[in-house]
Amino acid sequence: MTLPIFPPGFLWGASASAFQTEGAVDADGKGPSGWDAFAAQPGRIKDGTDTTRGTGFHARYREDAALLAGLGADAFRFSISWPRVVPGGSGAVNADGLDFYDRLVDELCSHGVTPAPTLYHWDTPLPLEEAGGWLDRDTAYRFAEYAGIVAERLADRVPMWITINEPAEVTLLGYALGEHAPGRALLFDALPAAHHQLLAHGLAVRALRAAGADNIGAAFSHAPVWTAGDTDEDRFGAELYDTLTNWLFADPVLTGRYPDESLAALMPGPVADDLKTISTPLDWYGVNYYNPTLVGAPRPEALETFSGFTMPAELPFGIREIEGYEKTGFGWPVVPEGLTEIVTTLHTRYGDRLPPLYITENGCALEEPHADDRRIAYLESHLTALRAAMDAGVDVRGYFTWSLTDNVEWTEGASQRFGLVHIDYETLTRTPKKSYAWYRDLIRAQKSQQRNPAAERAYATPAE
Repeated sequence: MTLPIFPPGFLWGASASAFQTEGAVDADGKGPSGWDAFAAQPGRIKDGTDTTRGTGFHARYREDAALLAGLGADAFRFSISWPRVVPGGSGAVNADGLDFYDRLVDELCSHGVTPAPTLYHWDTPLPLEEAGGWLDRDTAYRFAEYAGIVAERLADRVPMWITINEPAEVTLLGYALGEHAPGRALLFDALPAAHHQLLAHGLAVRALRAAGADNIGAAFSHAPVWTAGDTDEDRFGAELYDTLTNWLFADPVLTGRYPDESLAALMPGPVADDLKTISTPLDWYGVNYYNPTLVGAPRPEALETFSGFTMPAELPFGIREIEGYEKTGFGWPVVPEGLTEIVTTLHTRYGDRLPPLYITENGCALEEPHADDRRIAYLESHLTALRAAMDAGVDVRGYFTWSLTDNVEWTEGASQRFGLVHIDYETLTRTPKKSYAWYRDLIRAQKSQQRNPAAERAYATPAE
């Protein structure tokens, strides 16, 4: 397949998160997280994977940094574990935990890889979770304190920051449906968790800047919502779902308003004042994209699912299966044009209020450890779709594939593999896959072609 040339300076990266990779759950003074406690409950991890080991990243970060260097990656998006730095969520700082990230940043820099840390990728310190987690306003202030602590230590070497990852999934799966940590099933009573995460984001942006950090963004999940039918009930269900998963988070950050006054009325605290903090200007905006969602009226007689999770029948919308597309191991449809659609929708909806975009996650989960022709085809098609959006005027500055290595994939355990590098979960041995070589060659060719636009524009698929 021939791919278009991306602009000079376009950033090529890979991503990971602390809970999914680090392991070492009690090493160096780390405290427990809400996800540690949740995963320890029988049956929560579907394949029984021991999440306490992760991929051994805490001990093997130098090996993974070398893999990034071998890719020619410009940047690595990793996450910092809040309970490794502040075990109680507030109060005493764990110097050994900060030292680990200090060493990691130095190691990445030594390989010419830009560190791009995410400050929150779902691992809330357990004491804060037990006190209410994101339902409690105080958690937002504790998060801002933690953000300042990290920036004071690392801002001199970290040129790109991400405050928070996917607050929509934390709200929906963690607090509304109970399928992820902390396992609360509050339905619409989960909305305060959305507001407090947004407030935490805004407070953290200010704390980061006060500590000397700049080039700050956040990573939000976005996907087109397609209407399943032609009835008023179908349209209402799809519009509500679109609001709850896309615009409930983007609108406050980018416009200083909630998308609907009735939703704003359900939020706790001094909402108008909070929105001024939430909408503190960003340097860039991150988009995590995987697939569109087909939504219509609820169908109580049918099994409604969200990413494999059962949806309660009392919700005013229902999720349908998207037919006619290849599926990933998760059962997610492979729809590259959905990436074009969502980033152009963001561009149209927000206009000048939308800062430059980075694709902070995009990748393909496969159950087979080496089914890489499908992964390569997925990445090729999505990069082509991304370039089409850029050609239509969307300002996109970089792309992070999910993920560098296979990860402990939350409740799916080790069964779903996103990585460019295979992990043997018995030995934690790393083995680059065919897609690793493909991405390496793509990055190399892109940089070469940017210097010589007349060069050959085709990418050979590497041999096994």
